[in-house]
Amino acid sequence: MKLVVFGANGPTGRLVTHRALAEGHTVTAVTRRPDAFPIEDSRLRVAGADALDAAAVEEVVAGHDRVVSTLGVPYTREPVTIFSQGARNIVAAMRRHGLRRLVCVTSIGVHPQLAPGERFFFRKVVGPILLAMGRPLYEDARRMEEFVRGTDLDWTIVRPSGLFDATTVTDYRVAVAPERLPGMFTSRADLADVLLREVADDRHIRACIEVITTQGTPSYTRVFLKEALHLGK
Repeated sequence: MKLVVFGANGPTGRLVTHRALAEGHTVTAVTRRPDAFPIEDSRLRVAGADALDAAAVEEVVAGHDRVVSTLGVPYTREPVTIFSQGARNIVAAMRRHGLRRLVCVTSIGVHPQLAPGERFFFRKVVGPILLAMGRPLYEDARRMEEFVRGTDLDWTIVRPSGLFDATTVTDYRVAVAPERLPGMFTSRADLADVLLREVADDRHIRACIEVITTQGTPSYTRVFLKEALHLGK
């Protein structure tokens, strides 16, 4: 499989790239900072391109079989367009070059309601704070979902929960929307595994899925400080 990965220099994108190469696929890793990309392999091409540049996106998509988008941004109060505009550019390039399979990441934050089964403090304090802090991000992710779901491509939208780093893939849970899963966290290792399984095996065509990690999860205080406030390690 000839795979192109957008957002490849982010934590999840690097994991997807590494795992795809390990499984024998040919990968083009798309990043705005190609000189900083840490992976080397004979089957890897690192392409310097911005997903907001339609011409650059069209150039890197050409000659591939399938597309994974791990595009995203940290929490911000500024307007966000990378999800929706990036998706529009990617879909236009795929149509021009005859590609059909697209797997992309958004977030469970696109839902205004929190998942069932959470503790009172998370439902009433932490969850609402995170949703408020990430509103520009979640609003654009929602626009991306609406656009992708309106295409005739063979798409899958993957919605992780609060992301954290882990060294191994676990026995994570997956649910197809509108089903919701209890759980506050998704490890990037599990998310990368889901993305590669989806794009390689054609699972959940034209569906939105949630992925939740249930083993070895951290405290939501630590994840909140690291991922939302960028404090600590």
